[in-house]
Amino acid sequence: MLRRVLDLIYVRRLAGRLPPELMPRHIGIMVDGNRRWARSAGLRDPADGHRAGGAKIPAFLRWCDAYGIEQVTVYLLSDDNLNRSESELTALLGIIEDVIEELAAPGNPWQVTPIGTLDLLPVATARAIKEAADRTAGRVGGARVNVAIGYGGQREIADAVRSAIAEQLAEGRALDDILEGFDAELISRHVYTAEQAPLDMIVRTSGEQRLSGFMLWQSAYAEMHFCECHWPDFREIDFLRALRAYAGRDRRFGR
Repeated sequence: MLRRVLDLIYVRRLAGRLPPELMPRHIGIMVDGNRRWARSAGLRDPADGHRAGGAKIPAFLRWCDAYGIEQVTVYLLSDDNLNRSESELTALLGIIEDVIEELAAPGNPWQVTPIGTLDLLPVATARAIKEAADRTAGRVGGARVNVAIGYGGQREIADAVRSAIAEQLAEGRALDDILEGFDAELISRHVYTAEQAPLDMIVRTSGEQRLSGFMLWQSAYAEMHFCECHWPDFREIDFLRALRAYAGRDRRFGR
């Protein structure tokens, strides 16, 4: 009880010191460490860790809403994760479906958009995810939420290049002209998040300090924050510390 009271006091103190004008608009969150959390808790089934991690996501989005974060991209499943054992992957996909259904439930303010290659998923899973996300279209009052599923940053860049070239060809331009004028701005217009706010910050839990293919194009000037705790143990205090660190950085954008 004393710990909870002290944590609440600390949360309020941290929140009161955050400058609203220096908050990120778009955060990417790598929800890492679910399986390790399960092992550390003495649980044999990795699904127990994924379930605990899934239950944390709505709370995290409410924190984002409370501190004015407009856009959140949640890394739920990479294309590499699709190589996991059939039993673990089946359980994980079911948990992801449940999470998105919860986010899409009536009364929640989040507009949910899947990004990634849903074609890599079982047909029923892809349909359930898309239908749930479609029900959130036009929502206001909360963060816009990308759920990255079957997602790989290298795959996204390859898709963007193909899409950009196809668009130029459809406009009747010769390939030599396309290649001569091809630049980073053109690719940026075709990544999955092209119409959204630029990525300001990536938070990764579990102590790992790498991107693991997450938003490789968008992260060029994003600030990085690594947190030692596993995702199910991530607290509002940890989030506020990440925001405080972001607010204290001198963002130079390569200049």
